[in-house]
Amino acid sequence: MEATSEIAYRKIIHIDMDAFYASVEQRDNPEYRGKPLVVGGLPEGRGGVVATASYEARGFGIHSAMPSKQALKLCPHALFVRPRFEAYKEISRKIREIFSRYTDLIEPLSLDEAYLDVTQDKLHIGSALEIAWQIKAAIKDELKLTASAGVSINKFVAKMASDINKPDGLKFIGPSSVEAFMETLPVAKFYGVGKVTAEKMKKMGLFTGADIKNLSEAELSRSFGKSGRFYYQIVRGIDDREVQPHRETKSLAAEDTFAYDLSTLEEMEAELDKIAKLVYDRLLKKNLKGRTITLKIKYSNFKQITRNKSFPVPVADLETINATAKQLLRITFMETHRIRLLGISLSNFGELDTRPKGKIGADQLKLF
Repeated sequence: MEATSEIAYRKIIHIDMDAFYASVEQRDNPEYRGKPLVVGGLPEGRGGVVATASYEARGFGIHSAMPSKQALKLCPHALFVRPRFEAYKEISRKIREIFSRYTDLIEPLSLDEAYLDVTQDKLHIGSALEIAWQIKAAIKDELKLTASAGVSINKFVAKMASDINKPDGLKFIGPSSVEAFMETLPVAKFYGVGKVTAEKMKKMGLFTGADIKNLSEAELSRSFGKSGRFYYQIVRGIDDREVQPHRETKSLAAEDTFAYDLSTLEEMEAELDKIAKLVYDRLLKKNLKGRTITLKIKYSNFKQITRNKSFPVPVADLETINATAKQLLRITFMETHRIRLLGISLSNFGELDTRPKGKIGADQLKLF
């Protein structure tokens, strides 16, 4: 008798909490329930930005990253509340505890979503669909919140699946259905495809995964660079990325949105002093150094730019971080432009230098 072998597929779950911040506020404050609720900056004065919106508010077209003033125009009777990040972090920790009952292979993407690899689950349940159902039930029973789950053979498809039946959804896309699912998926729905790329695809006559599948890898690479190869593989259901429980820190940042728009260089530099100190403290805590310092600027009209400077050796001292951020600010400063947000980040990390301090100082003199 001829021996047969089955392909071993991963069992990946993507869990995404439903309107997380808003749902927490509605859970904790009965007066918010059933009403359009916006969590984020308040619309009064200069106004802030929407962090998230309840499903009642989303029905009016309100979404995250939208200016709060615009959200108020869309729904004049919406309720606006400031976020309580410490509360959200604590709930996120409890959600992670529920995940860890089933697997240690957990890759958090943010406070409200994560990938889980349950190919070998702790409780020997065997069925990823059953595990996803149990996790959703535990979150609802213990935390009084709802989550949506996508279950499939890889991270990309699982993430796409979790968005299909929101809120409180559960969608399974098995191995035999993956390619058909990707073929019917609109290009704008592809995770990682932004508005600019989606528009470019549409101009090329690419509206669904099936359209992308008609192009060769070389054609996609010519049009979209390195991303072209990714598109070529993903429309065929190929995604070999592993769930990484301890993702390497790629960048470390701090930023602040101000109560009023800054107009003078003196005001901006005073704020950079505070932000640089936050970044410095976080670097020390994580024992990291970075070769690239990036300044983020958001103007009063919401236009955003970044400027960066790289060094031949990693840096982690407050003086260098602060001085570089101010130098980048002065290069871009225009008296006619008011600023609503400033941020500083470090990336391109290396290990902290353990040489004697005298030698480190000698190296840092060369940076300027």
